[in-house]
Amino acid sequence: MSKRVFLIVLDSYGIGELPDAYKWNDRGSNTLGAIRDLPEFDCPNLKALGLFNIEGVGGGVSEPKGSFARMAEVSAGKDTTTGHWEMAGLISENPFPTYPDGFPEDVVIKLENAWGRGTLCNKPYSGTEVIKDFGKEHVETGKLIIYTSADSVLQIAAHEDVVPIDELYHYCEQAREILKGEHGVGRVIARPFEGEWPYRRTTRRHDFSLEPSRTMLDVLKEKGLDVISVGKIYDIFAGKGLTESNRTVSNADGMDKTMIIAERDFEGLCFINLVEFDMTYGHRNDAPGYARASTEFDMQLGLLLPLLRDDDILFITADHGCDPSTPSTDHSREYVPMIAYGKRIKEGVDLGTLRTFADLSASILEYFGEEPVCKESCSFLDKIFE
Repeated sequence: MSKRVFLIVLDSYGIGELPDAYKWNDRGSNTLGAIRDLPEFDCPNLKALGLFNIEGVGGGVSEPKGSFARMAEVSAGKDTTTGHWEMAGLISENPFPTYPDGFPEDVVIKLENAWGRGTLCNKPYSGTEVIKDFGKEHVETGKLIIYTSADSVLQIAAHEDVVPIDELYHYCEQAREILKGEHGVGRVIARPFEGEWPYRRTTRRHDFSLEPSRTMLDVLKEKGLDVISVGKIYDIFAGKGLTESNRTVSNADGMDKTMIIAERDFEGLCFINLVEFDMTYGHRNDAPGYARASTEFDMQLGLLLPLLRDDDILFITADHGCDPSTPSTDHSREYVPMIAYGKRIKEGVDLGTLRTFADLSASILEYFGEEPVCKESCSFLDKIFE
């Protein structure tokens, strides 16, 4: 039988503050804690697998069907790129640059010269509010709306009737070339919108990430295995180490595509990111919506589990937190869950706290007979595998 691993990242599904959360002003953050008692939250499959048996979570079942742990992040950050890179075996010792006061004038001038367009805003802003406040002027002048957040990002917003989507993507590619070295932000993000004021964002967002150095994905691809992405994994790794990419428009679409892939014959890794938890609910402090999205995921998880074959392993984890109950609308520095399930995975093994997300990559690589790419990581496969 072919070995297959499904790695699902519930984007921003943190489970409690890390010891160093105070450095990021994230004391008290607990994304799961903010939603688990809401009436919209009903996740029997996650509970049965052991989500609530994880250290520090509480309320677990007596006989969990999976093995589980909480994972700490050692990289210097709490963003999507840093979290995904670490779980793929690349620890970021230095944080990506952030711009709480906007981008420096010399950087903006370089961008405007490359684009042949002026810019608006240039400050941290909510993605929905920025198009309300600057959208009309953008439509009237053609100037691009640029903004950032607490994360290391440059976001470029434009109305699709003013700037066609391919042109906006080209502007992002130009910005990606400019923003390197000292100003090497983790991501440049295209944020198209449409309609009449108050405008609405479209689903054609696209992330342009820095290219990572060697990760688990490269090792698996070089071995001749399939490395299939679902959701924004392609963007996070700049396409590096992947053999196939599947874009999505929602969590549900991501799970639908994952189930289609699960019914196919392949050997290797299927790496899935479900971004709506973060983008639609966490950043908008919509706790009921976050809880409802959890319930919807859990229902689809129940449909995915029977599709797993004898040698398949399913891992469920997250990349950071985004507590929707705190005043902040930004990511939070939290532990993340790690659930492992499969017909050959032992039931009820509590691995406690793993020191780094990179332990996950070491375990996946060991399953495929390869050495870790991260010297600081340690495989836990021998503890959970029959």
